[in-house]
Amino acid sequence: MVGPDRPLFVLFGSSIVQFSFSNEGWGSILAHTYARKADIILRGYAGWNSRRALEVLHKIFPQDGVVQPSLVIVYFGGNDSIEPHPSGLGPHVPLPEYVDNMKKIAIHLKGLSEKTRVMFLSTPPVNEEQIHETIGISGRTNEGSRVYSEACLKLCQELGIKCVHLWTAIRQRDDWITTCFTDGIHFSSEGSKLVAKEILKAIEEADWEPSLCITSLPIEFGDDSIYDHVSQHS
Repeated sequence: MVGPDRPLFVLFGSSIVQFSFSNEGWGSILAHTYARKADIILRGYAGWNSRRALEVLHKIFPQDGVVQPSLVIVYFGGNDSIEPHPSGLGPHVPLPEYVDNMKKIAIHLKGLSEKTRVMFLSTPPVNEEQIHETIGISGRTNEGSRVYSEACLKLCQELGIKCVHLWTAIRQRDDWITTCFTDGIHFSSEGSKLVAKEILKAIEEADWEPSLCITSLPIEFGDDSIYDHVSQHS
């Protein structure tokens, strides 16, 4: 149950989101950081692209929902950016359609309520060699990730919404290619630390009213109680 004074954060996206509570993931870091201040819930769907997300967007985020989120953090792009298969099947979504899908997602989410804020995570880099060794899939490249990441960033700038540029954030570490992934795509604990750090920084820098920064939110049931530990020196 979400109380009227306790913000709701929804993490919406593909496997980067679905797995964000495993391996000391960035979702679990957010949940720990906002303990007793906000509720963090997961709407992650491994393998999804922006096209499939758009198809069910109104079911996941109904306009007439009783409780609307204060913040929706959205990630799609990695699967979209996979090179097209000759059969026409597979997760690839052409770049113009990807941008249009993400724009529609942003507009819908922003329209849920006056208090709902939206943040996009752009496509992170990958370790191509590790992908081939551990997953065995082809078509997921750093160049594709970069192109879709920059398109996401540009869209966010046009729409005036926050964007965490994961392409840049992950590459801050000199050893990112060997430390930030479990399989070349999904984040290790070290990769997730970078993601969570950038998300928290973006929330802190946002000029949202009311602020969703951790230091601005009251702690739930934080009043003094007769059940609190009593100092031995009192």
